Amino acid sequence: MPTPLPPITPKHLYPIADDCTADKAYQWINQGAHLLWSGDYHNGIQLLSALKRRTDKKRKQQSGPINAEAFHRYRMFQSQKASLLNRLLIKVGPEYALDLKRAPDLRGACEAAFGELSNETLIPLRMVQGALSAYAWQNKGVHIPALPEPIHVRYGVFSPVRGEYLNLIQTAKLPANTQCAFDIGTGSGVIAAILAQRGVPEIIATDTSEDAILCAAENFARLKLQHAIRLVQADLFPPQPALADLIVCNPPWIPARPTSPIEAAVYDPGNEMLERFLSQVTQHLNPNGQVWLVMSNLAELIQLRPPNFIPYLAEKHGLRVIERLDTKPGHAKSKNTNDPLYEARAREVTSLWKLIPSAGATAKL
Repeated sequence: MPTPLPPITPKHLYPIADDCTADKAYQWINQGAHLLWSGDYHNGIQLLSALKRRTDKKRKQQSGPINAEAFHRYRMFQSQKASLLNRLLIKVGPEYALDLKRAPDLRGACEAAFGELSNETLIPLRMVQGALSAYAWQNKGVHIPALPEPIHVRYGVFSPVRGEYLNLIQTAKLPANTQCAFDIGTGSGVIAAILAQRGVPEIIATDTSEDAILCAAENFARLKLQHAIRLVQADLFPPQPALADLIVCNPPWIPARPTSPIEAAVYDPGNEMLERFLSQVTQHLNPNGQVWLVMSNLAELIQLRPPNFIPYLAEKHGLRVIERLDTKPGHAKSKNTNDPLYEARAREVTSLWKLIPSAGATAKL
């Protein structure tokens, strides 16, 4: 479901337009004020970019390898930055009508992101920009080499832009005679779609998010894969007595607190989801079945987890590693030297860990 807009009740609201300088606007938002933009829409976007640049200049640059303390400082800065930038507001009417010069049509993008609107309200320009960008990506789709059609991603669902791990799913040798697979935390449905495209005859894809379930269903219909994939809204595993020959999971990679719903696909406080998955997975596995766990080592590189954490955690929960397939990232952030995590991202490795139960670990349901 769309995420409703948070109510905004500013204590100090300053109307500004095209004649307001970025320096003055930056001074006001740092003093706690909200700004109501009434000028040209595209000039408002330029002002937002100028405020972002001024905010970024305030961040202390990290020298040398980033560590856990520096990472948490960076996360705090990002949260404070979002709070500052969200103080530049626009006023929209019912159905997201926007009375600004050169304003785009907001209705489709904002209804997809935030739901229908029947009254006048204030909304951060930054959130509008994010909704428009997400809507454009939803309509365009993300090209996946292993699939005949792009994957289309709704607002609030994590986009499969990290294609390197998908190539691991596409090329890794399947367990012998795989008849049923689970895709845990399916999101856009991309992993389940790749498994179906590879010929796995029965797949159950789960997710806790209703948006993800709707998004995956749309993608499976577009790819004509509904016959092979069943969607279940569930926390981790489908209801008993289902058992699988292959269970695939691409869990959140970073053990830190998410600050928005979509960040739950990336951040897993205290490795809670990862621990629960590994502690329960053998109960849902057929004899001779395999678990495929897709994980980046970024958390180890920034010292949020100790080295060799995955083999340790697997052993703790009655599993052992039989194979590890590695790939280097190809996304834009891994090449951006201005990214605060660049030093770690440049050395990042994404792995597909193949796990099987240790002797006697598989439980009967």
